[in-house]
Amino acid sequence: MKIKKILTACCVAFCAVTATHANAYIHADGQYIVNEKGEKVLLRAMGLGGWMLQEGYMLELGNMPQYMIKKRIEDLIGAEATKEFYTAWLANYTRKADIDAMASWGFNAIRLPMHYNLYTLPIEQEPVKGQQTWLENGFAMTDELLAWCKANNMYLILDLHAAPGGQGNDNNISDRDPAKPTLWESPENQEKMIALWRKLAARYANEPMIGAYDIINEPNWGFEATAAQNGCNEQKNIPLKNLMVNVTKAIREVDTKHMIIIEGNCWGNNYAGILPTWDNNMALSFHKYWSKNSLADINGTLQLREKYNVPLWLGETGENSNLWFGDVIRLVESQGIGWAFWPLKKMRLNNPLHINANKDFLNVVEYLNGRAERPTRAVAYKGLMAYANHDVRFENNTLRTDVIDAMFRQPYTNTSKPFATHVINTKGGTIAAVDYDMGTQSYFDVDSGDYHVSAGTSEFTAWNAGRVYRNDGVDIEVDKNTKPLPLYFINHTEAGEWTEYTFTAEQAGDYLFSVRIDSNVDSAKVSITLNNQTLVDAITLNKTNHWQTQELTTLSLLAGTNTLRIKTLVGGYNLATLEFKRRK
Repeated sequence: MKIKKILTACCVAFCAVTATHANAYIHADGQYIVNEKGEKVLLRAMGLGGWMLQEGYMLELGNMPQYMIKKRIEDLIGAEATKEFYTAWLANYTRKADIDAMASWGFNAIRLPMHYNLYTLPIEQEPVKGQQTWLENGFAMTDELLAWCKANNMYLILDLHAAPGGQGNDNNISDRDPAKPTLWESPENQEKMIALWRKLAARYANEPMIGAYDIINEPNWGFEATAAQNGCNEQKNIPLKNLMVNVTKAIREVDTKHMIIIEGNCWGNNYAGILPTWDNNMALSFHKYWSKNSLADINGTLQLREKYNVPLWLGETGENSNLWFGDVIRLVESQGIGWAFWPLKKMRLNNPLHINANKDFLNVVEYLNGRAERPTRAVAYKGLMAYANHDVRFENNTLRTDVIDAMFRQPYTNTSKPFATHVINTKGGTIAAVDYDMGTQSYFDVDSGDYHVSAGTSEFTAWNAGRVYRNDGVDIEVDKNTKPLPLYFINHTEAGEWTEYTFTAEQAGDYLFSVRIDSNVDSAKVSITLNNQTLVDAITLNKTNHWQTQELTTLSLLAGTNTLRIKTLVGGYNLATLEFKRRK
C-alpha cells in the first residue's frame, strides 16, 4: 500500500510532463530526456511490429522467422505471387490512418522496427564483396512514415530490429537464418550494419522529428563459452560494446544532433561490461515483459541511471493484460521514464488494433502449423492477398478501446468508465455480461496478468482464458453457434471474482432482475450489490441444460446512473446477460 501511494504521488508530478516539441530535437540531459527548451519529455511510443519485419507469433505461426514464412508462402503460391503479397503487405500494414489514430489516442512517438534487407542487400547477394548496395524501398517507406509523424507532431525513433545476419539466438525477433553467418560471426555483416547507420544518420541529420537512433534491438547472444546462449550471464559483452561504439562513431561522422539509444545483451537488459556511456547524447533502453510492476522490480535499472547519469527509456513492453499495462506505465512514469509498447496490431486481443483474418488465410495458417491439409494454390493466393490488401488495413481492424483506456486513462485514475452505453428503459433492458466497466476498480479476477518471468517459470498465464473480446483478467468465451450473432459470455468463474456495470435507468422504480446462465453445477452462488449496497448476500444459481434465464431478485433502480456488481461466491457457471424487467 505504501509503494502504491508513492507511485501515485510521483505520477502526479511526472504525468504532466509531455513533449512540447514542434520541430524540436530531443536529447539526453543528465538522467532525463529533454527538448531544446530543457523541458523534460516523456516518450509515449508504439512499436510498429509486424510491418517491415514479420514475427511468426503475430501471424499465429509460433516462432517462425520471416525468411521461413516467405519460403513456405513461395511453396504455396510461387515466387512472383509471393513478391506480390509482400508488396501489398508493406503498402497496407501501416498507413497514415494508423499514425493519425495513434496521435489521437495520446501517443507522441513511433518506434519503427526496421529490417535491414529493405535498405541494403544481404552480404551473400552483394555483387562486390564488402561493398554496400542501397535499396530505395526502405528509405522511401521511412521518409513517408516520417512525413505522417511530422503531420501529427510525433517523434519517429528508428530501431534496427533485424540486423545483418541476425543479432541473437531468438531467431523470430531478428529473422536470423542459422545456416548463414550471424552478425557476430561476420565482419562483413558488422560493416554493413555500421554503413547502414551512417547512411540513415546522413539522410536524417537535419530532421528534428527523428527522435533517436535505437541502434540494435534486443541482442541475445552468448559470447563467452561459459555463458548462456542468450547473453543473460555475460559479464563482459565486449563484441556488443565494440559494435555499438563503432556504430556511434559512424553516426557522429555525419550527425551530431540526434540522441543514440543503446540496448544491453539478454534482450536489451544485460549491461555488464558496456557502461559507462561513450557519447554525451545517449540513453539506455530496457525491455520489460511478464514481470511484476514495483519499484523493486526495476531497481537495478534505476541504479544504472543514477550511477552513470544517463536517461532510461522503457523501449519495449506489452503483450499482457490491461491491468498490467496500467501498472507498468504508472510505475515507469512515476520515475520520469517514457515507454514504447509492442506492437500496434496483430491477430490477438492485447493490442490497440486487432487484425480480423479471412477464412482462407486462416486455412493457410492451419496448414503451415501442420494442423490442416495443404490448400490449393488458388485458395492460398486468395487468402494471402485478401489479408495483405484488406485485413491488415486500419479501417478493417477492430479497435480495442479497453486497451487504449488501459494505456491513457487507467494509469492516472482509479475511477471506472463504462465499456458500452447501457440504458434500461421504462420496460426494462439487457446488458451483455462481457460489457462490464473499464478500469482497475471495475472487476476482480484471480488471474489478471502474466507474471511468469518474476515467478521464474516458462509457462505463460492466460489472464483471459478464452483470449477473446477483451484484454482484462475476466475469462471470456464465445459460442459461435448462436443466432443471429455469436454469443460472448463470462466463464471459468471462481470464488471472489466480480464484475461491475454502470448503466442508466430512464425511470426510477422496481425491476425484476434475471441472469442468463449456463451451469453444470448445482452449488454456484453469487451476491448482488446495487449502488454500493449489498442487496443479496447469496443466491444459488440453478443447474441448467445449456442456456437458461433465472430470476434472482427485485432491484429498486434510481433514475439516471446506477452501478451493479455481481460477485461469485461459488463458481462453476457461465454468465451471458443481465436482464431487467419493469414491475408494474
